[in-house]
Amino acid sequence: MRNNFKNTNSSSKKEKSKKSFSLLKPLKNKWDNFLLNDRIRLIIGFSLIFLSFYALVSFTSYLFTWKADYDLLFRLSTGEFLNPEIRVANWGAKFGAIISNLFIREWFGIVSFLFIPLFFLIGIKFLLKVTLLPIRKTFTHILFFLVWIPSLLSFCTTNSELLYLGGGLGYNLNNWLNSVLGNIGVLLILALTFLSYLVITFNIKIESIKNVLNKILFIGDKKISNPDDINENNPNEITHGNIIDEDVSEIPKELSFDEEPEIISSETKSDEAITEPDDDFEIIPTTTQPEVISSPSDNDDELALDVEESIEEEELSDKEVNKKVQDFGEYDPKLDLASFELPKIDLLENHGDGQVEVNREELEANKNRIVETLGNYNIGIDKIKATIGPTVTLYEIVPVAGVRISKIKNLEDDIALSLSALGIRIIAPIPGRGTIGIEVPNSHPETVSMRAVIASEKFQNTKMELPVALGKTISNETFVADLAKMPHLLMAGATGQGKSVGLNAILVSLLYKKHPSQIKFVLVDPKKVELTLFNKIERHYLAKLPDSEEAIITDNNKVIHTLNSLCIEMDQRYELLKEAHCRNLKEYNAKFIKRKLNPEKGHKYLPYIVLVVDEFADLIMTAGKEVETPVARLAQLARAIGIHLIIATQRPSVNVITGTIKANFPTRIAFRVMSKIDSRTILDAGGADQLIGRGDMLISTGNEIVRLQCAFVDTPEVEKIADFIGEQRGYPHAFELPEYIDESSAGSGDIDIEDRDTMFEEAARIIVIHQQGSASLLQRKLKLGYNRAGRIVDQLEAAGIIGPSEGSKARQVLIPDEYSLEQLLNQESQND
Repeated sequence: MRNNFKNTNSSSKKEKSKKSFSLLKPLKNKWDNFLLNDRIRLIIGFSLIFLSFYALVSFTSYLFTWKADYDLLFRLSTGEFLNPEIRVANWGAKFGAIISNLFIREWFGIVSFLFIPLFFLIGIKFLLKVTLLPIRKTFTHILFFLVWIPSLLSFCTTNSELLYLGGGLGYNLNNWLNSVLGNIGVLLILALTFLSYLVITFNIKIESIKNVLNKILFIGDKKISNPDDINENNPNEITHGNIIDEDVSEIPKELSFDEEPEIISSETKSDEAITEPDDDFEIIPTTTQPEVISSPSDNDDELALDVEESIEEEELSDKEVNKKVQDFGEYDPKLDLASFELPKIDLLENHGDGQVEVNREELEANKNRIVETLGNYNIGIDKIKATIGPTVTLYEIVPVAGVRISKIKNLEDDIALSLSALGIRIIAPIPGRGTIGIEVPNSHPETVSMRAVIASEKFQNTKMELPVALGKTISNETFVADLAKMPHLLMAGATGQGKSVGLNAILVSLLYKKHPSQIKFVLVDPKKVELTLFNKIERHYLAKLPDSEEAIITDNNKVIHTLNSLCIEMDQRYELLKEAHCRNLKEYNAKFIKRKLNPEKGHKYLPYIVLVVDEFADLIMTAGKEVETPVARLAQLARAIGIHLIIATQRPSVNVITGTIKANFPTRIAFRVMSKIDSRTILDAGGADQLIGRGDMLISTGNEIVRLQCAFVDTPEVEKIADFIGEQRGYPHAFELPEYIDESSAGSGDIDIEDRDTMFEEAARIIVIHQQGSASLLQRKLKLGYNRAGRIVDQLEAAGIIGPSEGSKARQVLIPDEYSLEQLLNQESQND
């Protein structure tokens, strides 16, 4: 009885706490809505900025007028405060004198001036939604100095008139510490706390202290040598602390990665022990390096062979990289939009309770009909098991020994007839289980809510690069896939079977997981109505051509230009990865974040780019090869540099989904189609014609085919998410793709030779020296944008220096050497 009473007590307490929390939740929501109101933010922002300037004037005046106002402040009553005839010397009047005396004399002393920038920063945050400095970090530093500086000033101040410098806090704290520890103890405590603050703030480590000591430990102009680094066979060595007699400048102070390794003489024995170098140095393989040996010749006038060695790009050492990270911290791509908030789960509706319920009688009836139908064809069953899903129920059967699987496979239509089902699908056998699966649609299918999928633990705690929550499996488990590993996705299905909802589910998944600095979308919508809701997130997540007005691409000509622009972006990214010695985008960005790549050499943080095409068949019908070629090229090569494709079509025929497209899209999603031929076209297997529609789909990852119920996200939900993101501060404009210039349509005959670029001659010399006529060469050598490099190439063609365009090949260079080029340029200048 007592235990039951305790249980009822605890349960009642929990109910009370839940009720109290539910009562407080509306208040919290009202407070959040109150602060999100633009007018309220403006009022708070202006008030804090005004308060910071007023405090600056009052505090500064207090340093000069506190003696004149001191007696008046102690006897100032409420009536005298309101009396206009009583005046004070403070520039902030009576209120300024009161708050100055309170903050400076009574509380924190002279360090009260630190409140002024804090109020100003918070005011700017409310007013402009701009974070000049991290508010929390700034407040933490100010909080430390509000205690430490008053204590230090009170410890150092002996003049009674200057006691206000430390304030009441510093005076009382210093007296208490002095009575407990004495003067020496107080001094040590102050030094210890300040050193602790430096160690925590600047992440000081023992290795960095050692490096500093090593740099400052000199005796006169001679550096102390490390006895461990001295070779005993070296005649110029010094033993145990002796000083080198030769000029110190001849000895390198640091080993740089650009220096040639010391050549080991041929007299060194192969079996001689080699000491391991320090971890801070790069180990260079001890292979024999080729040397240029001048052979003796009787003719002294013989030309010497001048060998020019290729110079590798300079790479920072580990010490230099660590120092940059300590000085500036790791690069944060989210810093431009530091205040950006990912969408909240409350923006999504709960379309179902997430509980899959199937009538027990229905399960038994279906089981009996399956057993009876198979028994009519002399197929016995040893075991049968049912797995209930949101849309279909999987019946796993184990037939008796000797039954051929193909015999059961051929009874698909007979089992569907006996069950009176819309369509069943037989999996014979189920991979990895050793059973045969029969998928039977439920009489009352459940709706899988996007909210339930996003809120699942599997999606929230995933470590995937580009997680996509598609829906739930037959076993009612959330299915999350990584778009970065797919690496491209092909979707097909008849009209009205859920393709657009599936695209919205994919886009919403990425919006709930990735910051605008980490991913960009290129949206192609020939139907002009499906993806228009995402216009509102243009300055956050979308990418487009520089001269494009609309972020959602609907014109077929712009689609061709955009696809070719993505190919240019792909080539530029591969060039950056090659220079950085990285294999994929993840490695490159990790290297850039750790400041191992130099932005002055063109390196930058690269976001993922996801190309979404809502109706691919329309593009193929109108453009054909002009669309298929860049899509195939992107699908083949763009995986490593973070460009991923999602293509959807309602007509999965072989002239739309060609062999080239299918070969590069290993991951495919099939919604319901009308024929087995369409199913085989998209999945290379049947089954999609047996789906029941309304988001029921099959996904093939190359190894197996999984049946899913796609998560449902309604149009108003997408609109709420887009509004939530669009109302926040974004980038000045959408992410700009490289401009594509159609060389086949743009002729060079109409170019005015006189109106040349200022870098025309320098570009001409580079083209002639390298004998390679391409815009990408000019981009790399002259650090130009693609547009300007393209214009210079057209000018070079008009001047007769390079030939016309030859497709993807580099243009032919018509000038053989620099001398001929100079003659051509001089001749043109004389003609002018």
